[in-house]
Amino acid sequence: PKSDASYRFMAPWIGYGLLLLNGQAWFQHRRMLTPAFHYDILKPYVGLMADSVRVMLDKWEELLSQNSPLEIFGHISSMTLDTIMKCAFSYQGNHQADRYSQSYLQAIRDLNNLVFSRIRNAFYQKDIIYRLTPEGRWNHRACQLAHQHTDRVIKLRKAQLQEEGELEKVRRKRHLDFLDILLFAQRENGNSLSDKDLHAEVDTFMFEGHDTTASGISWILYALATHPEHQQRCREEIQSLLGDGASITWDHLDQMPYTTMCIKEALRLYPPVPGVGRELSKPITFPDGRSLPKGFLVLLSFYALHHNPKVWPNPEVFDPSRFAPDSSRHSHAFLPFSGGSR
Repeated sequence: PKSDASYRFMAPWIGYGLLLLNGQAWFQHRRMLTPAFHYDILKPYVGLMADSVRVMLDKWEELLSQNSPLEIFGHISSMTLDTIMKCAFSYQGNHQADRYSQSYLQAIRDLNNLVFSRIRNAFYQKDIIYRLTPEGRWNHRACQLAHQHTDRVIKLRKAQLQEEGELEKVRRKRHLDFLDILLFAQRENGNSLSDKDLHAEVDTFMFEGHDTTASGISWILYALATHPEHQQRCREEIQSLLGDGASITWDHLDQMPYTTMCIKEALRLYPPVPGVGRELSKPITFPDGRSLPKGFLVLLSFYALHHNPKVWPNPEVFDPSRFAPDSSRHSHAFLPFSGGSR
């Protein structure tokens, strides 16, 4: 089971979707949503991603022409939210300048900070006390703003599906997107997916689908900017593939080995998910003879694992060659997004 001690603080924000669910309920939701991540549905998304990136880069060129400093994380968050809205939620238009999207992103930034602040404060562990504090009231307001955004997305898609011909058109699609799968599952068997379940999955995926991605991309660009020799090799590799102005495609993704190595090394140094907490469902004994009882809370720190000199020699050094194709390192030595069923 997941650690209720820390994960429960996210429940008012994202509800009990895939991130917080356990056991059979988690398995049922995961199985239902598996088709949304089929390769055939992911391939066309690369073009949508490229479109969103071009909008962001045009904005950067405009800002840099004014000789202004550029804090990239906010812009990248807008771009990844724009991408996930188009790919997973069938939402059209440019959301990088949309005031609703910007309000949502600010609410997410506030909620991230508030959750970690609460975890660190022993006095805030009790819900009844936390609700009376300024931070608790701020948390409640930020949750409302985040929910308003996802509610709008759900209502708009439901309205689209009511339009004449749209429902049958979507039914004939070989692969449905994330939100359509949820809506069809609810339409066909409302008992198995309540409104609360649907909103929890949308809130979860709207957050998880853009935030960790934005964090990962920002740190990758930081790592490359601080190691210009590697950045130049990546630039040359990409330019050799795309030439002058060609857009990236699915088939290009396995033709950029050095860039892939740099991405993985940046994710090792700065894992977007720093760790996970689990409650032991049975006693466990480690190879050195030490043991932990059932019910004990275990925190696995991916950050500590990735910076362990016994696993990664000179762990603070940015060295993409660690991920050369002939590497024999165990796959679970590298966990920027956890591992196993998720």
